[in-house]
Amino acid sequence: MRFTLIICTYMRPNQVLSLLESVRAQTLYPDEIIIVDGSRDSLTKEILQRNLFDNLKYHQVSDKDRGLTRQRNFGIVHTDVNSDVICFLDDDTLLEPDYFKELLRTYEVFPDALAVGGYISNEIKWEKVSRDYKPQISEFVYDGWKRKDASRFITRKKLGLVSDLQPAVAPDFSNGRSVSFLPPSGKIYKVEQLMGGVSSFRKSVFDLQKFSTYFEGYGLYEDADFCYRLLKHGNLYVNTAAKLEHHHAPGGRPNQYSYGRMVVRNGWYVWRVRTPRPSAKARLKWHAVVLLLAAIRFTNAIFGKRDKMKALTESAGRFAAYFELFFSKPKLRDQ
Repeated sequence: MRFTLIICTYMRPNQVLSLLESVRAQTLYPDEIIIVDGSRDSLTKEILQRNLFDNLKYHQVSDKDRGLTRQRNFGIVHTDVNSDVICFLDDDTLLEPDYFKELLRTYEVFPDALAVGGYISNEIKWEKVSRDYKPQISEFVYDGWKRKDASRFITRKKLGLVSDLQPAVAPDFSNGRSVSFLPPSGKIYKVEQLMGGVSSFRKSVFDLQKFSTYFEGYGLYEDADFCYRLLKHGNLYVNTAAKLEHHHAPGGRPNQYSYGRMVVRNGWYVWRVRTPRPSAKARLKWHAVVLLLAAIRFTNAIFGKRDKMKALTESAGRFAAYFELFFSKPKLRDQ
């Protein structure tokens, strides 16, 4: 299969270079690499002029094409017509040597796959357990593996606000467990959602839909929106053998107040894309989870050991966006 790699970046020249070095070491190298640079300076362009990579095409975009979803759509338009698969990577990731080999193998194993996601290996510590292992309330167990559960999920368990569905499959009240709750088993899992920064799609998918421009700038949850709309056309998978590391670069991220607002407003948006007509019980649970998580972030500002101001401003953004929903809900777009 011929495949194109699209890397959308903003003001991160060193991270892009490190990522491309890991791409160069791949056992299966892209037929085309497209850099879509939204930077307001020329540092990324200059570093790529000093470090050459095969099959690389560089584009620096203006304001009208800046922002994650717009840059992705720009890259898709400029993809070679003969490509079969388009891969997307965040600019602050580093690949293990067989990443692309495993990713594309999934399309052969599952010919029905419209999209395949990779697996971030460096963020969570997992332990192998027996099939009959009984987890403590502070643990999450799935498919013979366990990990420490986040405090917010422990609280939600106590309040009956967690889903018993597989990770990366959304309950009707949204706020399920993400792809990061799939274990490092080496298996391929059928899912409803991929992480956009470690994803791939058959090129034919983009004849059906594009990334929504509702998600401006940082684009929080744009990947969920795209995947939920794609479900009506076919199946999505995550291959946990397609491994990479994610090193969260601080540059290019919104302030915590704006981030908190995005969590709630964008979260409402993707919930209603996935579940257009939720039941009364699902609505109640969605509102309960949103308020609980906002309250937890507020308590982090009081009792947390670090980043108290960030927790305070994020919680303010969450609460502000929540109450705004009663007067001004996001308008769903059919894209």
